[in-house]
Amino acid sequence: MPEKVGEEYIKAYAQLDVHNVGVLNISNREEANSDENCERIKAAEVIIFTGGDQLRLSSIFGGTKIHQILLDKYRNEPVVIAGTSAGAAASSKNMIYQGSSKDALLKGEVKITGGLGFIDDVIVDTHFVQRGRIGRLLYAAASNPGILGIGLGEDTGLFISDGHTMEAIGSGMVILVDGRTMADTNLTDVEMGQPVSIKNMVVHVMCDGDVYDLTDHSLVIHHPKVIPIA
Repeated sequence: MPEKVGEEYIKAYAQLDVHNVGVLNISNREEANSDENCERIKAAEVIIFTGGDQLRLSSIFGGTKIHQILLDKYRNEPVVIAGTSAGAAASSKNMIYQGSSKDALLKGEVKITGGLGFIDDVIVDTHFVQRGRIGRLLYAAASNPGILGIGLGEDTGLFISDGHTMEAIGSGMVILVDGRTMADTNLTDVEMGQPVSIKNMVVHVMCDGDVYDLTDHSLVIHHPKVIPIA
């Protein structure tokens, strides 16, 4: 329930000594266009979308007044827009909204639509390592090699600044799938439901402190200093 989830977030932020936190339980497009909710979004310095169903997020918020306010704030103000699970999946311009892990590399299994558009040229999948979703990103990258696939593991996220610098944070991994060097695929030749072949797909693994730049597609791996045991 949204109310219960909201309470848990308020408690979590309180442990971080952050207390000016409110919950907007927006369940339809009318509420996403209401003046009261719009004013609250305008005043917010940090906005976070929680988990659930990313298609529900995009269908409720897409093209509404709140969506436009968020896009304007993201482009013109020092604001933080964050998401977890479905909230992260919906943050990019392109969004995976359906597709089982085990059948992901069958043609037509993975469904992609438009997200909320805070960041271009990427597509985000979540619960990536735990649910074995590498096939979903491989398929997404094969179908549109110009888009970088981002797979977020548990307890791990990406801090994206200036629209292009991505730093991994947390205890797990972020998987990147880069299709720009893909040499060949049979995606357009096979029938629906048939396996898809992919040649020469590049995969990166990021951990805490690693930085990837979307402008030149460079990855800098953080090498922490090892303190010797006395």
